[in-house]
Amino acid sequence: MDFGKIKKIPLRKAWKTESELRDWLFENIDSLGSKLGLELEPVEMESRIGGFALDILARDLGSREGNVAIELQFNKTDHDHLGKLLTYAAGIDAKHIILVAEELREEHRQTLDWLNQNTDETKNFFGVIVEIFQIDDSKPAQDFNAVVTPNEWQKTSKKNAGGKITPKARAYQEFFQGFRNKSC
Repeated sequence: MDFGKIKKIPLRKAWKTESELRDWLFENIDSLGSKLGLELEPVEMESRIGGFALDILARDLGSREGNVAIELQFNKTDHDHLGKLLTYAAGIDAKHIILVAEELREEHRQTLDWLNQNTDETKNFFGVIVEIFQIDDSKPAQDFNAVVTPNEWQKTSKKNAGGKITPKARAYQEFFQGFRNKSC
């Protein structure tokens, strides 16, 4: 069998600006939602929150739990975008808070993991890398790689234990989170 060669394409070959990526994602939000296990409905682009504008305001139709804040960034994530995302999430009382970027810095991945571990079950933080691939000379294809996802088991265990996780429960959580991380 003769296999083709997969190559990663820079985002700027598909979208010249962040606003072009935002426009595309707004129209194709179901591809992000399906990757995260959410049924997303786009509501508004550049949604005004105070003196700032959230890239995409969406709703999660599957859980009927309300608002979803989506912030986009070309290149590596930075404190500016992460800080804005948290401000937007607070402003709209978002249930799902999603940072989409070309590359997620380790510090920001750890921050989103920490938020998932230290907030209640009503808040879910995601870190998503958007990538474009091509096999030989085929049409390019985009993909979302969810590198940070909430751990529902941990949040439920924490709630049931009065906010405390036992060492045994933490060991189970860490063991199974490793499998979950590999499947995302």
